[in-house]
Amino acid sequence: MDKLVSRRYWWFLVSLLLILPGLYFLLLHPLVTTGQFRIGLTPSIDFSGGSLWEIRFAEKAPGEVDSQAVAQAFASKGFEGAVVQLSQVEVDGRQVADALVRTRPLSEDAPLQDRQGVAAAMTEQFGTSTIERLESVGPTVSAESTRSAVVAVAGASLVILLYLTWAFRKAPHPLRYGVCAILAMLHDVLVVIGVAAILSTFSPRFEVDALFLTALLTILSFSVHDTIVVFDRIRENLIERRPGESFDGIINHSIVQTLPRSINTQLTTFFTLTALLLFGGESIRNFVLIMLIGLLSGTYSSIFNAAQLLVVWEHQEWKNWFGRGRNRGEEASAAA
Repeated sequence: MDKLVSRRYWWFLVSLLLILPGLYFLLLHPLVTTGQFRIGLTPSIDFSGGSLWEIRFAEKAPGEVDSQAVAQAFASKGFEGAVVQLSQVEVDGRQVADALVRTRPLSEDAPLQDRQGVAAAMTEQFGTSTIERLESVGPTVSAESTRSAVVAVAGASLVILLYLTWAFRKAPHPLRYGVCAILAMLHDVLVVIGVAAILSTFSPRFEVDALFLTALLTILSFSVHDTIVVFDRIRENLIERRPGESFDGIINHSIVQTLPRSINTQLTTFFTLTALLLFGGESIRNFVLIMLIGLLSGTYSSIFNAAQLLVVWEHQEWKNWFGRGRNRGEEASAAA
């Protein structure tokens, strides 16, 4: 029985339910909360430009520091319009206030004076405080980084499409394999970016930086690799197709054959990433978390989306209202 394939629209529904919340926080939530349309991701200064300050207030407990007061202290030193996000960190067993502040880039001719001026203003306003982190990127560099990120993702997708079409050239309709792999990969991108938008909304420390882009490209490779394993088995089974065997049955049998290998392969990476998430440093925590989410999404999409899309394409189910005529297509395929 073709249990996995026959329930393909249920798998598509699960994917839709995973993607929609992320799309809301990515596109609609910023519009609802600010009244202005913008993407609901917090870009690091690598992509947005400017300076990022992390100020730690050793003598202040969480709640004793006001974001407006911090912004005013920055404004007194020439950094008007500072965006302040307050949080808390544990220092020597107690919780203290911590602030992430985004400002214009440091002055090119006097960066040290800017730093010393802000440090003095913080100490005068809030007592003992330290600048734990300071990063500054100019607008030219940030624009180039953003452009390179878009080109990297688009270029990787195009190369994958061309390679898969060539690799499956001996199979019937080789272009379908490349397109279905790209659609499954797009599913993973939407899931990961959606989760990133949710994390950006509720965690001021989550930013889309160069490590995020690295994780995203790595996820694409994981997803496509797993999809190729399934597609390769489908190709072999189509070549050895027995009379009376339906296309749906071949797809289902191929998925079942590759399912243990896919799960076992991904589990080894999952255990490693989980260990890094629990015991690794804070600097790579966001990277590892995105990798974990992408790994799970990629495994799901390879099994329950990519191969199922081949069946949808084979029967051309989009010609019917939400696939209402797919049973007729399955009967025709079985008869063939």
